[in-house]
Amino acid sequence: MTANATRLRIILDWGTTSFRALLVAPDGTVQDSIETEMGIHSVKDGDFLGVLQRAIAPWRTAHGLLPVYAAGMIGSRNGWIEMPYVPAPARAEDLAAQVKIVPLPDGGTITFLPGLTDCSAHPFPDVMRGEETQLVGLGLERDITVVLPGTHAKWVRIAGGRIVAFQTLVTGEIFGTLSRHSFLAKVARKPAMPDWDAFLKGVALVRDDKRPAGLLTHLFAVRTGWLSGGLVPEQMTDYLSGLVVASEFQEAKALEWFKDGERIAVVGDDDLVEVYERVAGAFGLSLEPAPEDAAVRGCLIIARIAEERYPTVLAGADRQRRA
Repeated sequence: MTANATRLRIILDWGTTSFRALLVAPDGTVQDSIETEMGIHSVKDGDFLGVLQRAIAPWRTAHGLLPVYAAGMIGSRNGWIEMPYVPAPARAEDLAAQVKIVPLPDGGTITFLPGLTDCSAHPFPDVMRGEETQLVGLGLERDITVVLPGTHAKWVRIAGGRIVAFQTLVTGEIFGTLSRHSFLAKVARKPAMPDWDAFLKGVALVRDDKRPAGLLTHLFAVRTGWLSGGLVPEQMTDYLSGLVVASEFQEAKALEWFKDGERIAVVGDDDLVEVYERVAGAFGLSLEPAPEDAAVRGCLIIARIAEERYPTVLAGADRQRRA
């Protein structure tokens, strides 16, 4: 049995506002996890190494030195090390070919995964960091449009075993700003559970409006709905959510990311998946099943390809682990 087949790995999803480390078995099972608010913007004086060492110390005590793989904004210009963007169309092998393996001072290695860029985007090249692992984990063997909800949602086309093209829509950031800092925040009350009726009412307004109207036209309806008695404060946030996410779908349709009746995949591991699936259904789209652990699967796929490509460097870390 090869060392790769028996090796535990540590996978980092290190973003702007949060740090998440996963202890992952060779079959992709997550054996343990650590989550903190030590995103890259919270790390003082660039002490990324110290944050990592303190977080994974219990795992090292139990298992020795383990290879670490880092995806997300930790590889950005504001992170530990700035990783390149691999141009689309790209295969998993193309991503693995651009990893950077960095020795850790107390032994072992950390391998940074690159991001992805679409140079055909208008007006400037589009970029992603971290989502590419979810796409690889979903599988690149089918031809399909994929939606990755988030602060900066991604619409992606997969075809011919490659990530072909993608577009970012800043839906989550717009919703967060409006719900917390706009005129709506002074009145709206967040209910304990989602009000799906209010949400779908917002979706329907966008979907069924035959005028050449966009989000800016629809937003004030959150306030006028309250003033007219059509909405109560507890419905306003979910109504706003329906407006914003449906506007994303409307824009994506206009940009020909999907057509009526098509099948798409929604990939993620949080409550936004259900939000997007409901909007997809309201737009008449069917859904391709997608695993919640797509990011972990993708990191493992890229890790294994990288380990085959750079066996000498990573074998050294494995020898230290067994020593």
